[in-house]
Amino acid sequence: MDVIEFNPNRSAYIRAHAWMAALAMTAGMGILWAMGNPHVWTGAIGGLAAIALRGWYMMSEELAVVWRVQDGALSGPAERHVLLNQIEAVKTMGSYVQVITKTGDKHLIKYQSSPGTTVAALEHAIERPVA
Repeated sequence: MDVIEFNPNRSAYIRAHAWMAALAMTAGMGILWAMGNPHVWTGAIGGLAAIALRGWYMMSEELAVVWRVQDGALSGPAERHVLLNQIEAVKTMGSYVQVITKTGDKHLIKYQSSPGTTVAALEHAIERPVA
């Protein structure tokens, strides 16, 4: 019985948070500028601090999430379980891979070092289910 595992990647996690920090810094500065605040630069510090704190706090939890393809199904955290024949589409979104079921449910396999490889492995498993 073959098992395929999709583990999160630490570098992808850090890269995603760097992008979020850049957006938060820009948004914080933009909001302060629009409000007429003379200390626009504090928006950058606040945005960076917020995302850095979130990243540090969530890292151990997010990097422990493992998705598995086994026995004709994709299973993940919080008892998520999707039969492979119920998967409608598999897409990439940055370092995430989005799995959409035929009923419209959406699941994210986060922080993949190579989202394209994850998509290819999932599509291969869908085409040739292993029992």
